[in-house]
Order: sequence, then structure tokens, then C-alpha cells
Amino acid sequence: VRFRGVSLGVAGVLFAGLVVGKLLGDHKLDHGAVDFAKEAGLILFVYTIGVTAGPGFFASLRRQGIGLNALAALIIVLGVVTTIAVSKFGGIPMKDAVGLMSGATTNTPSLAAANEALAARGVPAEQVKTGAAYAIAYPFGIVGIILAMLGVRAFFKIKLDKEAERLAAADPQRNGLVSLNLLVTNVNLDGRAIERIPSFDDGDVVVSRILRGGASATPGGAVEIASPQTVVHTGDVLLVVGPEQAIEDLRVVIGEPAKVDLRTVAGSPIVTRKLLVTHRAALGRTVDELHLRQRLGVTITRVRRTEVEVAPGPQLRLQFGDTVTAVGPESALEQAGKELGNSIKRLNHPQIAPVCVGILVGILLGSIPIALPGMPAAVKLGLAGGPLIAAIVLSRLGHFGPLIWHLPGSASIVMKEIGIVMFLACVGIASGAKFFDALASGEGWRWMACGALITAVPLAVVAVIARAGMKMNYMTLCGLLAGSMTDPPALAFAGQATQSDAPSIAYAAVYPLTMVLRVVAAQVLVLTMV
Repeated sequence: VRFRGVSLGVAGVLFAGLVVGKLLGDHKLDHGAVDFAKEAGLILFVYTIGVTAGPGFFASLRRQGIGLNALAALIIVLGVVTTIAVSKFGGIPMKDAVGLMSGATTNTPSLAAANEALAARGVPAEQVKTGAAYAIAYPFGIVGIILAMLGVRAFFKIKLDKEAERLAAADPQRNGLVSLNLLVTNVNLDGRAIERIPSFDDGDVVVSRILRGGASATPGGAVEIASPQTVVHTGDVLLVVGPEQAIEDLRVVIGEPAKVDLRTVAGSPIVTRKLLVTHRAALGRTVDELHLRQRLGVTITRVRRTEVEVAPGPQLRLQFGDTVTAVGPESALEQAGKELGNSIKRLNHPQIAPVCVGILVGILLGSIPIALPGMPAAVKLGLAGGPLIAAIVLSRLGHFGPLIWHLPGSASIVMKEIGIVMFLACVGIASGAKFFDALASGEGWRWMACGALITAVPLAVVAVIARAGMKMNYMTLCGLLAGSMTDPPALAFAGQATQSDAPSIAYAAVYPLTMVLRVVAAQVLVLTMV
């Protein structure tokens, strides 16, 4: 059900569960079955999130994520401080306030972590109202993030077209790789190998083809595969591929754009193919280590991973599911495809054994007690944090022997949706009676107001800091706000409102660390203040 383009999404299951729980009554529930289904759903949900986010997580940290994650961490800290304040001045016990914090930040795993910590502290289940508090605070948690985005846009009088221009100017490589045919006119390059030309040593630019004497347009001129050792001469035409800014820098060094396009030269034996990396022998190896150019005369010019296109530099290791753009003779490309795998069936086939092993590793990791200075008891990542961390690390490794930690897109969506639906349904059913009792007594309305403060205060403070102090682009800021609250509906709203992928990039950069910190924050509050 949508209202002005906004819906509760999967959180609607929680509210349906609350109604069912109220109708059934607490005495009719099999709490053991409900708890088991809740934990099983949680594990599936967080593990799938980790597998999806893992491959791009560390790359995003290196590229832009440190500053974004620092701001996201500040939102979490401010949320914890606000929670403590509303607990103290609002008269809400911390065992309930931590549920408000989870709902106000739309973070389901932190709710599970809080429940685990409360059980470890020996709090009786009948005294726990975290599920009801979560449900009370959740609606404004979703709406509040969207209101914060709209408020920032109105307060700073932001125009989206100008923000898009600023974003493109600040990061000219965000549109992926471009190709250009360059005519060699610099006489200083005559007789020099490609690898000795300035701007080629960083691995961002690849020369895929060369046409000898291209400037003279000699009929019958043959297009050849280029390698770093290929010697160029004035009058040759090179087809180069790389980030736009790097290509522009190279144009200044080499010469001018050529009038001929080497990709369309008639009679050329060189063709282009897109190949999937699905063979275990290719996983974890760089393009140079495969020696495709030396053995087969095949050049890899692009690698597409998780919707991002990158140059196949010397440090880039291939992962399962990568799509590479290969250039070479038809027969050589057939052999390269066999070595890389190039199997759509294998790509789309779920790897069940690695999922089971990964979940087991995550459960064991979550059960390890971690002693922190000043804490009265050890902290555990639990079923919410352990599988998440394990999935991020394992999916980043890609494979271990015959085990490949990759989930096809459809399988990932199914596992994630089944998991979150199971978890939210069980939370709602177990909390239904308490939720409606709280609303009827008037206590729920006070809780709702406190939850709104937990949502609004951290977002408002960090939004002002990021925009006014750090001049952050509005589109990136929207992704930061949505990611810091781990809220997909808010991300969908930001993407629709800005018509840009920048919110998604920022969201992915902060999501994994935010998820872990929120899980830990919930446990810390319970262990120190309950």
C-alpha cells in the first residue's frame, strides 16, 4: 500500500504480525517455534546482505568510504546519546528504549542483538517490550529519513541539476570507462614501446588495438592486437580504453583523435566479446597472471563488477561473476572463454554448500565473546553480526578450494526476502499484545515521540555538518542518510528523487559498517545500562 509514493515495504509484515499476535493472545503461542523461526530468518537475512555487499565493500572504503563511514558512525553515536537521553528524561527503561532505537533507525538486526543481550542478562521474556517499541518507532523511522532529505534540500535551496554538474566535475570517472582512437603525432614517441609512454604505468589505461600507418589510410592496413611491448611510430592509430580523465591526459601526450575507428575497420580479424568469469582456475588471479595476451593474443580491456566498470590494472584480481571485455581473434576468444568459464548456467546456479558453510562460520563467529575495556560483560556479535561479518569476508575472498561464495541475484533476493519476512512476522506475533496495550494506555504515544527524536536529531546534526561544513554533494548525502539508517525504502526514494546512482554508491559504502556498529551499539546499551 503506497501513500504519496511511500510504502512500508517489507515492514508491513511486522504490523500484520502485530495484529495476528493481538488476535491470538500470548497464551496461544508456541514461543519455542516462534523464536526458532525468528532466528533462522535473521541469519538468512544478514548473511545474504553480507554476501551482496562484501565484494565491493573494501573497494568502496578505499575509494570514498572513510569519510562517509566516519559521518555514518557519528549518526550512530548521536543516536545512542539521544536514546540515553530519552530513557533518562522520558522515563523509559533502557530495555525498552533500545527497542525504540532499533525502530527509529529502521535496523532490524540491532533489535535481534538487543533481544539476545537481554536474554544473556537474564531479563525475563515477559518483561521485554523491545518488539513493541520497535514497531511504535518504525513508521517515523522511515518517514523521518525522507523528511530529512527534503528538509536539507529546502533549507539549503539545492537545485538537483547543479548538484549533478558538481558531481560529474568532482568525479569524472564515475561514468565508467571510455574508448578513443588516438593518432600518434608526438615525434618523441617514435620507436618507443607502449609501456614506456607516460600515463601507462599506473594500469588505468589499456591499448587494445593498433593500426600501422593509420594516418595515411593505406588500403588493406591490418589492425593488430597491441601489448605493452608493442613499439609505436608516428602515424600509427591506437585504440585506448580507460577512465575519461586518464584518456584526456594521454591524448595530450600522444597526439590527436584519429578519424578512423579501429573497431569498425573492414576486414579486421580482431573482434570483441564479453566473457563471464565462472571457472575456478581463473578466480583470484589477475589478468596478467592468466597470460592471455602472450598465449592467445587476447587483451582484456574492461572488467565489470557489481554494476561498476573498472580497468584491469595489475592489482585487480578476478572474482566469480565478473564480466570481462576481451579483444582478439575469434578462435582465440573461444579458447579464452573456455579458460574463464563463460557459463551463464554456472553463474545463475546457487552454490548451496558454500551458503551452509558460510552460515555455520558466521554462527560460530557470533558466539565468540569479545571482552571490551570497561564493559561489565563480554560483547558478542551474535546471530545478527556474526553471519554478516563472515559473509562480507568470505564473499570478498571469493572462493576457497571448491567453495565459491557467490549468490545469483535472484537467489540473493529470495533468501533475503524470506529471511526478513520470517523475522519480522515472528517479532510482530510475539509483540502484538504488548504493542496494542502500550498504545491503549497512552504510553505508546510518548514512546512514539521519543522515537521520533532518536530518528531526527542525529540526521539533522550530521546533515548540516556534511552540507554546510564539508560541502558534500546532495545526492551523496542522501545515500549517506539512508545507509546510516540501513533503510532501503529511503534509498529508493532518494534514487527516484535525484535520478542518480550517487545515493546507491554512498549507501553501499556505509551499509556494512553501519550494520555492524548498530548491532554492537544495541548490545553495549543493554550490557551497560540494563
